[in-house]
Amino acid sequence: MTSNTIDAKMLSKMFLAGAKNLESKKEWINELNVFPVPDGDTGTNMTMTIMSAAREVSALGENADMTALCKAVSSGSLRGARGNSGVILSQLLRGFTKSISGKEQLTIPELSDAFDKAVETAYKAVMKPKEGTILTVARGGAEKARELAKGGMEDMGAFLAQVIEHARYVLSQTPELLPVLKQAGVVDSGGQGLVEVMSGAYDAFMGKEIDYTISAAAQESRPGKSSGYQAQAQAEIKFGYCTEFIILLSKTFNIKHEMDFKAYLESIGDSIVCVADEDVVKVHVHTNDPGLAIQKALKYGQLSNLKIDNMRLEHQEKLFKMSEKEAAASAPASAPTQPPKPVGFLAVSVGDGVNEIFKSLGVDHIIEGGQTMNPSTADILDAVDQVNAETIFILPNNKNIILAANQAAELMTDKNLLVIPTKTIPQGITAVINFVPEMSVEDNEVNMMQEIGNVKTGQVTYAVRDTTIDDKEIKQGDYMGIGDAGILSVGQDMLQVTRDMVKAMVDDSSELISVYYGSDVQEEAAGQLRKELEEAYPGCDIELQYGGQPIYYYVISVE
Repeated sequence: MTSNTIDAKMLSKMFLAGAKNLESKKEWINELNVFPVPDGDTGTNMTMTIMSAAREVSALGENADMTALCKAVSSGSLRGARGNSGVILSQLLRGFTKSISGKEQLTIPELSDAFDKAVETAYKAVMKPKEGTILTVARGGAEKARELAKGGMEDMGAFLAQVIEHARYVLSQTPELLPVLKQAGVVDSGGQGLVEVMSGAYDAFMGKEIDYTISAAAQESRPGKSSGYQAQAQAEIKFGYCTEFIILLSKTFNIKHEMDFKAYLESIGDSIVCVADEDVVKVHVHTNDPGLAIQKALKYGQLSNLKIDNMRLEHQEKLFKMSEKEAAASAPASAPTQPPKPVGFLAVSVGDGVNEIFKSLGVDHIIEGGQTMNPSTADILDAVDQVNAETIFILPNNKNIILAANQAAELMTDKNLLVIPTKTIPQGITAVINFVPEMSVEDNEVNMMQEIGNVKTGQVTYAVRDTTIDDKEIKQGDYMGIGDAGILSVGQDMLQVTRDMVKAMVDDSSELISVYYGSDVQEEAAGQLRKELEEAYPGCDIELQYGGQPIYYYVISVE
């Protein structure tokens, strides 16, 4: 029999079930992306976002109170957020948990308030909210919840069922709000993902038999990650030492510090619990080098209740307790810190050639990623730590990474992060080129923002399914030229599609055409394209460079 209230134990199960349901549907959600490109990743981004939180919730166990549960959901999802849909999901969870934290039992009116707070928080996080998206579906569910709560409904099961039913209806209407969805014959993929989370949570509340096991994080083998990350992704390494301790805080431990510390623990182990409570932080981690975890913790305060067990021994025998002095001696000394320079650059990029271009232009650190693998908020914050500068300009170079970059900037407390909202690699290159060291940070920000607005970008890839977009019929396997605002050309001849795409981008004011050819394009073929463009546009300078990017045969900019 179900209850008409929800306690922390039930909410934990509901959250884990929602995460698992989303995970099981992620490939289907990926296929709902409007553009039939081979890197649709809404389902993947939302899944990686919520599973980051689910691992923290799972590690808490069944007896966690509402405050600890809410902190795990909020911090885990914020840190793991990637892609626009993932960031919006993390903000929904942030608002929801903020509303209910500290409560023992959730009633229907309290859930309704939490839904409202979730929607309010998510809308504030998006500069220009667009209807017909996950935001619309979330708002529709919240409005239904408010209606039912005001009507005096007391049956929690019926309440949840009607809220989800209405969310599904709102989802079905998203094509009426976004014509591009209607033309492609799909509903909004982010909204679908949210509905799957809600549906899984409802199943748990109603007592459906569910496997609540959450597997340890499989770190992406993203180029640029340490060998430790790659090894963990390629083999299920068993970390031998169960390490537990309490940090008695001697200085401020805000959410940025908490995220940094958790990210560090994830880099050296798994089964991580890190719960901050006023003046103490409770820590649990399985690792092969407890000294590293302890040394990192000593930066925040003194340690107590230190316990290290060797899990590879049959009887889990306690090995030793380590003093703070011994812990400090077990880790290598930090290298002397150089004074920070005034301004640094951080860019998201993929492809050997493109990476080298950014480095040659003075970018301090590259986050390997882009359309096929959106870095998370935690990835960006971790990269920020690699740049020793007072002010750091972040170049997302992809529209699906801008929100995660903005979220990182909001969470950062000790450096000034400025996000230049570059949506493409050429825009990022233009931004760096137009940075003037003699100008102020503020003037440079304005200047770069203006200059990226003058860049048109087109990208050539292939279609993974049949569809119709912008009145263009597209067949699986066709080549597509995708511009800043939509499909510019379609066909079965890559060179012709590329020529048609450039033609749609060039106008009388165009002076420069830059061509970056990808890893699947031969240098001779790229040279032939350059020759044809020189003949077709004698008034423009044509630059050809090896980009090495996957998926996209050509990335071409016109300025």
